[in-house]
Amino acid sequence: MAVLNLKKKKAQASQARQGAAEPNILEIDDDHEPGFDRDVTLRLLSYLRPHRREFSLAVFAMFFSVFANVASPPIIGWAIDEGIRRQDMSILLTGVAAFVVIQLLGFIGFRIQLGNMAVIGQTIIKTLRDQLFDHIQYLSIGFFAEYEVGRLIARVISDVNVVREAVTFAAVGSIREFLMLFGIIISMLVINIPLTTVAFTVLVALLLIANFWRIHARAAYLRVSDSNAKVYAELSEAFNGVRVTQAFARQQRNYQRFSGEINWASRQAAVRAALIAGLFYPTVEMIGGVATGTLIFVGGSLVLDDRITVGVLLTFILYIQQFFFPIRLLAQRYNLLQSVIASGYRIFKLMDFPADIRDDINADELPSIEGHIRFKNVSFQYSEAGPLVLDQINLDVPPGSRVAFVGHTGAGKTTMVKLIMRFYEVTRGKLTVDGRDIRHITQNSLRRQISVVPQDTHLFSGTVMDNIRYGRLNASDEEVVAAAKAVGAHDFIIDMPDGYLSEIMEGGALLSTGQRQLLAFARALLADPRVLILDEATSNIDTQTERQIQRALERLLEGRTSFVIAHRLSTITSADIIVVMDHGKIIEMGSHQELLDLEGVYHQLFTLV
Repeated sequence: MAVLNLKKKKAQASQARQGAAEPNILEIDDDHEPGFDRDVTLRLLSYLRPHRREFSLAVFAMFFSVFANVASPPIIGWAIDEGIRRQDMSILLTGVAAFVVIQLLGFIGFRIQLGNMAVIGQTIIKTLRDQLFDHIQYLSIGFFAEYEVGRLIARVISDVNVVREAVTFAAVGSIREFLMLFGIIISMLVINIPLTTVAFTVLVALLLIANFWRIHARAAYLRVSDSNAKVYAELSEAFNGVRVTQAFARQQRNYQRFSGEINWASRQAAVRAALIAGLFYPTVEMIGGVATGTLIFVGGSLVLDDRITVGVLLTFILYIQQFFFPIRLLAQRYNLLQSVIASGYRIFKLMDFPADIRDDINADELPSIEGHIRFKNVSFQYSEAGPLVLDQINLDVPPGSRVAFVGHTGAGKTTMVKLIMRFYEVTRGKLTVDGRDIRHITQNSLRRQISVVPQDTHLFSGTVMDNIRYGRLNASDEEVVAAAKAVGAHDFIIDMPDGYLSEIMEGGALLSTGQRQLLAFARALLADPRVLILDEATSNIDTQTERQIQRALERLLEGRTSFVIAHRLSTITSADIIVVMDHGKIIEMGSHQELLDLEGVYHQLFTLV
């Protein structure tokens, strides 16, 4: 299956909206069919376009390296023959001097070639990783729920590294090896046909062996690549879940799985690839030795019969030793080419994987909003074949209202707020902000005016101040401190070793759950949103801290539209609208007292507390 190029991607974006088949995430890791792929190759080559000058210089320098390798043996042969014929040591010295000069030119050319291609390769790898990182950030929340983070890392690290290796060593290197081989063959034919025939006989055997190795090596290297991706995935899952692992004392079981299954499979794949390589290279060396011995025997006979000179024989011996080097490298290059096409295929499949939520071509920037949110006959399902998660939801939330969602797990509460954030697209119906369909406004302009405090807070590596400022990067230090004070986080922050400049490790592992949650509140409030969403944000906070936050929220939520999901019904009694949900439907709605007077589901839930 060919990878879509960028133009096709843009052209099909609108088709996807019209009900095209949903993309399959699992196809990203499909093994690419062996052989040449024109689309992938052309797309990879397009990354060389900005570096035409450096690439041209590398190709130009490569010719010096090829010339040095092809021209050196005849010079040595000529110097020996002429030195013997004239009995003049100066001729031999002249030949050696010419050989050294040519080798020096070859060294300089090879150095320029590798240096330029290394710079190009590193620049391309940066470009690819930048593009992948940028694209992955905009993929839907559903994508990350289905695709392992470890495999994403494998795509961004391992597959991109394969491309770098191909650019650095194979792009110009393959041309160099072909030219060297061609130059050696032509030179040998010009110098002596009988000795060339001996070399050609060996060449046929070598090509057969190289082809056999190529087939088996490709399969082996693909298994290595796949096993490495599984190692990345296992490591990511294990380290992200280390707290659960330690809580259930599963370290030994996880180690057994990693060591006995995942890492063992990686080791077996690598060993098999190494054994195949270990069989090929010694075989090439052995054939080289046989070829050299045969050449010495045949050439020596011709020298004894005065049909060729010693210099010609030496030239052929030097050529035959060079002869196997490009063939061996070309066999390697071929497998590298297969690997880079397979890696490029996976990279571009990921890069072309469409974001479920895309801004309309004519999407408008949302100006400052009042916060009037309305669901009009909204239904939602995660996939076309999946069940309805929300069914015919109608909800009108005036600006500044406080709305609470209650209901059993799986009732659809979190899905409601995810639709407001446009993490998912409404399947049917319409969701509007200040009367405007959110599908027709840009995501950034919508989300800039909404802050979310989730149940599981994520803190980034950096200082406390950096983490609070994440919601509004241009906020002053004073504003950061004010936000922290407003939610009651200031006291524990100043007790930290460096106060607001204290470093927080990834995830905030050294902070308590309540402290992480308070920082998340400060981050959300600093963003000064028109709409605030609290998704069970106080479920992990002790009662005393929760009271402190509730007092702050009473003041800070004034004038803002807010949506609260809470299991503790005691925290939402002051909400303007309480929405009771069950199986994706609104079954009751009203104020706290109205719902109690109704003596329905809410009354039962509240009296159970």
